[in-house]
Amino acid sequence: MSFELTLIAGLIALASLLLSRRTSNPDTFFRGHSEQGTAPGLWTLVFSQVTTWIFARSLLNAAILGYYYGIWGTLAYALYYLSFITGGIIIDQLRFRHGFNSIQAFLEDRFGNWGSRCYNLVIGVRLISEVFANLLVIGILFGAVGSQLYTAAIIGFAAVTLLYSMLGGLHASLRTDLLQMLVFIATLALLIGLATHSGVLSLDNLLFKEFQISDPGPVLMLVALLQVWSYPMHDPVMMDRGLLADRPTTRKSFLHAAWISILCILAFGSLGIVAGAQAQSGEAMTDALQRLLGDLPMLLFNAALVISAMSTLDSTLSSSSKLVIIDMKLLPTRVSNGRGVMLLFMLLGVWLVFVGNKDLFSAVAVSGTASMYLLPVIFFSLLGGRRDIPLWSYLGSFALALAGAALYFTESSGYSQLMGDAHKYSKLLLICLVVLVGGCTLFALGVVTGARQRLANEGSPA
Repeated sequence: MSFELTLIAGLIALASLLLSRRTSNPDTFFRGHSEQGTAPGLWTLVFSQVTTWIFARSLLNAAILGYYYGIWGTLAYALYYLSFITGGIIIDQLRFRHGFNSIQAFLEDRFGNWGSRCYNLVIGVRLISEVFANLLVIGILFGAVGSQLYTAAIIGFAAVTLLYSMLGGLHASLRTDLLQMLVFIATLALLIGLATHSGVLSLDNLLFKEFQISDPGPVLMLVALLQVWSYPMHDPVMMDRGLLADRPTTRKSFLHAAWISILCILAFGSLGIVAGAQAQSGEAMTDALQRLLGDLPMLLFNAALVISAMSTLDSTLSSSSKLVIIDMKLLPTRVSNGRGVMLLFMLLGVWLVFVGNKDLFSAVAVSGTASMYLLPVIFFSLLGGRRDIPLWSYLGSFALALAGAALYFTESSGYSQLMGDAHKYSKLLLICLVVLVGGCTLFALGVVTGARQRLANEGSPA
């Protein structure tokens, strides 16, 4: 299967290279505009949003959660894609109510330099983790961890994706996303059709796991419903695509991206569910699927992962260059500097593949927990319109979320057992609730103390 999968990956890479036009225009490279200055259309935005969020790690996680926890595990992962709804609200408020064209500018206006510094730290780590996690999936598809095939696949894939990303930046990413999404949809539809025709994708198999609110799947659904409010704001790939078009186009793109991505995640995750329903004792998910589906469907399964990884990597690299050059202003706004940033982030991602944590979902959950420091920002500052939140409230929420993310990582990875022997998702739910309540409390206290201070100042003699 490695030869066929390599051929598919090569053809998609070649097509992506042909679609990527070299540019020296900063607006084209960093902001996705055409050489004539026009913004992308609705369906280009929709497909770009979907294909960059249905990345290889997401597909694999949706299937793995379905394998272990049934339909409730896959549904839990699909609920994260309600982030397109909350993300659309965030972008609409940011741009068309408050008049800002970046999250950093809004946070600096409300909380000063520390507002953007904390945010840039969180999303910088997220971008690097996206590179490493998708490269990791590619390596696993082609060979055992540490093997020559594994290493060659990661390096080759990284090199090709980096090459066409450096040619055209965000504009090239939008163009290739459209192609990659069309190929992905066709691949997924054929895969689901073959699975249904074989009788494997049956209702009995999909519902093999009963609903118990205390089981990991339903608990993770509750976690997703908590994290979905802040998750999109810390995802620069999604936020960047919300800054490109006019208000009606932007609103529609987020709404369409939500339902399309949820359907895709549920469809792919259903394969993990049926594998779990029919798995033999000690059998891995991919081995169960190979036995149930055969060679052609498994080739399509792996091809879908390759396509999604490629589309995510080029978008992550373009957002990385925009973060450093446009948003953080660390280097002059030149295309050559953007290409250098892309190279740096890719090298960091490749390095992490060979030294980093291999627990895919832990990376997502840690990122999602860290993002919850933004939840009171959204509730109080963005939606509530308050400008009187003190810096200590913001920094306190940030510290609390980072502490929660670190605690979950150590608990889920087995480095600590401070929270007892409960399932890791039960621990995650408790951590999220504490971060949510604690962060909002800090902001509420900031409002109250600020109001008292103003009253005291007004009452004091001149």
